[in-house]
Amino acid sequence: MSGSAPDIDLLGVTTLWLLVGLPAVVGIALSVAGRRATRLAAPVSVATAAVIVVVAMAVAILRPVVEVPFLSGAPFGLAVDGLSALIVPTVAVVTLVVLVFAAAEGTESPARFHGLMLIFAAAVAVTATASTLPTLLFAWEIMGAMSYALIGFRWRDDSRVSGGLTAFITTRAGDLGLYLAAGAALAGGAGLGLADLAAAPSPWRDIVAAGVLLAAFGKAAQLPFSFWLSRAMEGPSPVSALLHSAAMVAMGGYLLLRMEPLLEVAAWAAITVAWVGALTALLLGAVAVAQRDLKQLLAASTAAQLGFVVLAAGVGSVAGGTAHLIAHALTKALLFLAAGAWLTALGTKQLSELRGAARRWPLVGVAFAAGALSLAGIVPLSLWATKDEVLAGALEASPALYVVGLAAAALSAAYAGKALFILWAKPSTEKRGPYDTEQRGTRRIGVWARIPLVLLAVGAVIAGVLAVPPVGDWFRGVLGAEADPRPGVWELVGSAVLALLVLGLVAGKRARAPSWATNWLYLGQATRVLVVDPVLWLSEKLARFDDNVLDTLVNQTAAGGMRAAFLAVKAETAGPEAAVDATASAARRLGVLARRPQTGQIHHYYAQITVILALAIVLLLVLALVVR
Repeated sequence: MSGSAPDIDLLGVTTLWLLVGLPAVVGIALSVAGRRATRLAAPVSVATAAVIVVVAMAVAILRPVVEVPFLSGAPFGLAVDGLSALIVPTVAVVTLVVLVFAAAEGTESPARFHGLMLIFAAAVAVTATASTLPTLLFAWEIMGAMSYALIGFRWRDDSRVSGGLTAFITTRAGDLGLYLAAGAALAGGAGLGLADLAAAPSPWRDIVAAGVLLAAFGKAAQLPFSFWLSRAMEGPSPVSALLHSAAMVAMGGYLLLRMEPLLEVAAWAAITVAWVGALTALLLGAVAVAQRDLKQLLAASTAAQLGFVVLAAGVGSVAGGTAHLIAHALTKALLFLAAGAWLTALGTKQLSELRGAARRWPLVGVAFAAGALSLAGIVPLSLWATKDEVLAGALEASPALYVVGLAAAALSAAYAGKALFILWAKPSTEKRGPYDTEQRGTRRIGVWARIPLVLLAVGAVIAGVLAVPPVGDWFRGVLGAEADPRPGVWELVGSAVLALLVLGLVAGKRARAPSWATNWLYLGQATRVLVVDPVLWLSEKLARFDDNVLDTLVNQTAAGGMRAAFLAVKAETAGPEAAVDATASAARRLGVLARRPQTGQIHHYYAQITVILALAIVLLLVLALVVR
């Protein structure tokens, strides 16, 4: 057995490099190929994602560790531990299902779309397995850049590009926290390994924690960064399904779960994380209830549900937060894909116009119902048990946190029930419409587009077993979180009853939503005034400075160089070169004169000798007179 250990290690390292390298290489190849790969893009993308699912399962079993030289004192490190062993397969499965749906629905520029999606998935895989800050920063940056490209994928539409730009700039503002954390870790001498950050001395440890919180809140769309999720809805539905479920938004919560040891030693950070998560779950839950657009409702609910994950990290409930992250990924991918299917078929995502849409395609409607009821916390669906796992940790940490979390759970039932009842309601008019208000609908949902919904619906139903025995015990063991708080029977029963009561109250009820909730707490205006507009203003000024100062300086320098060269050539022509030419001309004239006497006539030579002798005699006489 010992002789096979090197082979197992080699296999683990190979699979880990495949996990992050294969989607990146294939994605880049598809993006570069462009139109030449139009027909092959979807099947190649789906096949690659299928291989990655198998590789992710192998990585989760083998738990490999890889380190290669990258920066001085900070290698490029990848490692799979208990947490990443659970998250990486989840990301791989959701990616595969979303790409199957995208292939079935069809997209414009398929090679570019599938290429960007695979690169995005590769960046998420690196993020989930990163063991050093430089590795995390590398993946974090690529993940953000790909999200911008995918949200603004239909680049001819200014509003979509603007949505991608808003999301990118807002999350980038938070991303600066990771650079702050890296600088503080180096200054404190703790090193750049993620596992070493908790050992940084004070006050550097607090600065590291602040940077990590800033970056995680930005990616997870927690307050005050939540609004970027609303603008991210400008992207294609498969992008929303991946980005909001298991990819970028989830990675913000995942980072906090991974950094739980750092939060524990920096007590202020843990309390901050817990309250930011609880308040985001509550306030963004209210925002979700107020929305009239199905994708906007789901976007707000994403921030709210990630609030539970963030709350779990703050109170030290790693098992509950991880279980909720996985269950939410499956549930939210399902709901976004269903919303995308109806958008493609009916050309709208407005709830008032989608009234009765679930009746028109019952299979899609049932799948959506499974996801919505899970989101609402209905027994025995997945998010019921995982929410209570998180709330058990909140109750142990602070009764006030528990009350806020319980109120947020009630709002989950309200917004999920609102969407569910409208979509299953009987149409109020005889005609089916109005439709096609946002794009021309196809009036069909293909079989291959329905299969992913069914698979995800199964996941949304059964993923709750991760939080209940005996599977829950195994799950805690993988994470090393056996001591995490567990919900009591009365807590489980109480939350289940509360969810049913809220659903009953929501059924058939119409209430006027306050403007602060409809407008996302006015975070959009604040984000634009405080972040987006200043960045764009600064970019414009820098561009003008570049054009009017730097570019002018470069051009004038070049022009001055040309003038100097011209003058040098002219001076060379007028000076040394002129002297050389004059000397040569004089030499030529002397040569002509020297040749003239050479006539070949003897009497001419005698005459020349006579003249020379006469001149010599004259010269001697002159010298004699001068000597006297």
